[in-house]
Amino acid sequence: MARRLTLLVGSPRIAPGLLTRAAWQALEAAQVVLARDPAEPFADALVQAGLEVVAAADPSAPALARDLMDRAASGEVVWVASADGDPGLTDAVASEVSRLGDPPEVEVLVGSWDVPGSRLLDVVAVMDRLRSPGGCPWDAEQTHESLVKYLIEEAHEAAEAITSGDRDHMAEELGDVLLQVAFQSRVAQDDPVAPFDIDDVAGVLVDKLVRRHPHVFADGDASTPGEVEVAWEQIKAQERAAKAQHGGGEAGHEGLLHGIPSSLPALLAAEKVVARWQRRGHGALPEGEGVGEQLLALVARARAAGLDAEAELRATLAALGDTHPQTD
Repeated sequence: MARRLTLLVGSPRIAPGLLTRAAWQALEAAQVVLARDPAEPFADALVQAGLEVVAAADPSAPALARDLMDRAASGEVVWVASADGDPGLTDAVASEVSRLGDPPEVEVLVGSWDVPGSRLLDVVAVMDRLRSPGGCPWDAEQTHESLVKYLIEEAHEAAEAITSGDRDHMAEELGDVLLQVAFQSRVAQDDPVAPFDIDDVAGVLVDKLVRRHPHVFADGDASTPGEVEVAWEQIKAQERAAKAQHGGGEAGHEGLLHGIPSSLPALLAAEKVVARWQRRGHGALPEGEGVGEQLLALVARARAAGLDAEAELRATLAALGDTHPQTD
């Protein structure tokens, strides 16, 4: 008869019933399966699957380690890790192994692990805790409208961090932008008329990405960045027409400024307008002697050269500031 103690651990960010084949084999072969609290999600998932999970008599690390090793001396035992990782248990088990003359085999078996994006679940959980009763009173009173200024501010700070080239700063500021998305989505859950949550936001995004990339997910034939941009505009026009048909907008509302926020910096807005103008085959931009027409022509020149007019002007301003520091 096998004499083995298996310490079964899993990721708290993965559904507790999603275990590897090796984990299920260990559980099914065990004479006894123990947990600190069978009602915890990980252990409860096993109970729901038909396994019997026994509560530990004394969950303190030294007593628990001794109990587990005693049980494993006469058969196979599985310990289902607790949500907090059972602090001190592995050290206590190691001490028991050293004390016993003929100890049973001890194995730490990872039954599940994080997949890319798993920490986003932590973001959702923390945000929910902050907004729920007993959480943060400031977070609890925020609205979509009160958070708008922070969304704008964090977007600008992220852009500046990217320009700086500081990778740690960039990661931090992108996290702050992510916070605003999670915050707005959590606020939306509480709306009594038209609630939505972070999964709805993500679902809309996924549908849009798939729909606007037929050359990746369907039978589209765009193969160059320019062809992708043309197809993108065509798909967006189709989406607007579909919304208008279903009462979600006005038909024919496809002017050059359509969908461009009025608060967008003028150079960025100009670049979008120039791009749309060119994609729609209008030819050269109208010429004019006014400052506005000349600025628009410069944006067109920058785009033709593969440059970002906004970034170029910011770089020039930064260089000017470095070479001519304020002295007064």
